[in-house]
Amino acid sequence: MIPASKYFSSGESSSVELTDDEKKMAEEIRASKPMLPDSSNVNNMTVKMPYQCFINGSFEDAENDKTYDTINPTDGSVICKVSYTSVGDVDRAVAAAKEAYENGPWGRMNPRDRGSLLYKLADLMEEHQEELATIESIDSGAVYTLALKTHVGMSIQTFRYFAGWCDKIQGKTIPINQARPNRNLTFTKKEPLGVCAIVIPWNYPLMMLAWKSAACLAAGNTLVLKPAQVTPLTALKFAELSVKAGIPKGVINILPGSGGMVGQRLSDHPDIRKLGFTGSTPIGKQIMKSCAVSNLKKVSLELGGKSPLIIFSDCDMDKALRMGMSSVYFNKGENCIAAGRLFVEESIHDEYISRVEEIKKMKIGDPLDRSTDHGPQNHKAHLDKLLEYCEIGLKEGATLVYGGKQVDRPGFFMEPTVFTDVEDHMFIAKEESFGPIMVVDVDGVLQRANDTEYGLASGVFTRDINKAMYVSERLEAGTVFVNTYNKTDVASPFGGFKQSGFGKDLGE
Repeated sequence: MIPASKYFSSGESSSVELTDDEKKMAEEIRASKPMLPDSSNVNNMTVKMPYQCFINGSFEDAENDKTYDTINPTDGSVICKVSYTSVGDVDRAVAAAKEAYENGPWGRMNPRDRGSLLYKLADLMEEHQEELATIESIDSGAVYTLALKTHVGMSIQTFRYFAGWCDKIQGKTIPINQARPNRNLTFTKKEPLGVCAIVIPWNYPLMMLAWKSAACLAAGNTLVLKPAQVTPLTALKFAELSVKAGIPKGVINILPGSGGMVGQRLSDHPDIRKLGFTGSTPIGKQIMKSCAVSNLKKVSLELGGKSPLIIFSDCDMDKALRMGMSSVYFNKGENCIAAGRLFVEESIHDEYISRVEEIKKMKIGDPLDRSTDHGPQNHKAHLDKLLEYCEIGLKEGATLVYGGKQVDRPGFFMEPTVFTDVEDHMFIAKEESFGPIMVVDVDGVLQRANDTEYGLASGVFTRDINKAMYVSERLEAGTVFVNTYNKTDVASPFGGFKQSGFGKDLGE
């Protein structure tokens, strides 16, 4: 018998190669004992978790038999071993998506029938919403109640919204000067692009899948999707539900594994016509470059953020406090539109800071516990990055009001954190934390709020509607929230300016 550690490799840097004899032994192991349990009892229910690549309508191991561990951030335990996609697997998935687009029923299907299948898929997601939310919680650390309402709930809404668009994608009839005397007519048609690639992040694993793939499928495209390496399980469960919904084989393909390997191959692949990516700005730049060099494929990018939130002294203080805390700590700060910097008018600054310390009352713990407010950070590397972020803030002279430390318990938990006395040149004033770190400053305001390379979202709290409109028109961001925050909706387009990317998710 070969050692399990040699057969079941883990991690992004895995490079295990098996001899023919070892592969034969591995097959014997698999035949005598399944590589994984396909279900677990957790959260008072039986949860079934697919773990293989999903290509051309079926689950299969990676061609080189490699796997990696996906980790539960609550306690650092291994949930299961997941197939580690190879370049060959990517090519097979793209070929399946191309065949499904060019010769399968999806593209030729009546759009209303395609919409019916997407509605059925949404119904199945709703039927399995507790199971999906449980998987999301143990794989990403999202608090279960939030996972149920937002991670899964908005995913269901998104598929229903875009299912309704399937038969409403229309062109135009355009009058032209050359119409007479022959009465020529110009009309336009909107057509699907073909095979699309989607690369999604780890903070909202299922919701980011829905935001990008629902519109892609509604338009008649086929897709190859790479979930984040650390949070692949809800995407694979979604693949299982797509089969039950009757989505034709090859239309949806899911490839867990390395972003550097799978994402790069998708960017380079000549048969992919568009790539949609949500993630960091540096990776977005590399993807855009690769897409241009390969075959000039279309790209949409939703990248980093450092969203300013401006709180004026004439605000509703209770609401500004409640929503300000939500703007930072929602989904434990792992939120692309999280308020990266709060500007509080000087006359109310000290009162605001004193009341923000209510975060000490937040219950930190097991995300499956219904009374938990704040779950673990997504993975250890991210927690380490957040702790380093706080150390840099202190070294540069910012004042740590509360938090800044790892919670003394198993798992990847961090205390909700507040910094004040932050100056514009500081690292924490410019760089996104992507964690539960509130950076509070006194007013100064519009020039400083816009003094960032990012422009994803922003917000303003004031009772003066003229002031609200004046500020919102001048904030350089794709979304401006007025007297609220984090209110996204499937009907409202979402995307950023500057180095937060381009292109929109959601909406028409």
